[in-house]
Amino acid sequence: MRVSLPKPLFFEAGPRAVLLLHGFTGNSADVHMLGRFLQKHGYTSIAPHYKGHGVSPEKLIQTSPSDWWQDVIGAYQELLDKGYKEIAVAGLSLGGVFSLKLGYTMPVKGIVTMCAPMTMKTTEVMFEGVLKYAKDFARAFALTQEQQEKLLRTLQEKGMPSLPELPKLIMDVRSHVDEIYAPIFVVQARLDTVIDKSSAQFIYDTVESNEKNIKWYEQSGHVITLDKERIELQQDVLDFFEGLDWEE
Repeated sequence: MRVSLPKPLFFEAGPRAVLLLHGFTGNSADVHMLGRFLQKHGYTSIAPHYKGHGVSPEKLIQTSPSDWWQDVIGAYQELLDKGYKEIAVAGLSLGGVFSLKLGYTMPVKGIVTMCAPMTMKTTEVMFEGVLKYAKDFARAFALTQEQQEKLLRTLQEKGMPSLPELPKLIMDVRSHVDEIYAPIFVVQARLDTVIDKSSAQFIYDTVESNEKNIKWYEQSGHVITLDKERIELQQDVLDFFEGLDWEE
């Protein structure tokens, strides 16, 4: 069976646009179902891939958070170039961090953060995520045991030099959360073991938005968009977007 790499998504529908952002070591598949759901309800959505994501892990370790942020800005600009004047953003994990950053650097109609960290574990723990990504990649492409071992050995030898920049990015965004005034919906999975779950309450308490809501999903883990309560989440995100003051 041939396995293909995931592709960035662009689902066209109505004039209301949503930028969907995946997490660290994730890809557009994490937000595919949410994007399709929004499209069925008249929302255009775009889900870019950050540089090094959705491809070989050997390419991932050569990239950095600044590269990924440029991909976020590029997708935002693509929507503007296509004539979308009002843009909301929804992001999972690191995508939620980038959603917050967009909230104080660019005009956005509304923000949804899903399991977004406001603190970061050690770079050693984060590198474990890179190795897991490599193992998943190897399994998907049916690499032999020898090929997989060689891949993991190469990654461990090279490491990921830019990884220390990731907690710095998160702490920088954390310091600017009180500059956010756009309507916001903060989503957090109760069974999330990847991030510090208190991050959700920090975001909710710190933003200056007049319209803000927070919801805990009791049966879901970190990748909430693909978990047990994904259908409920999709409807909640749609309800939030429907409540925004769109011009069209």
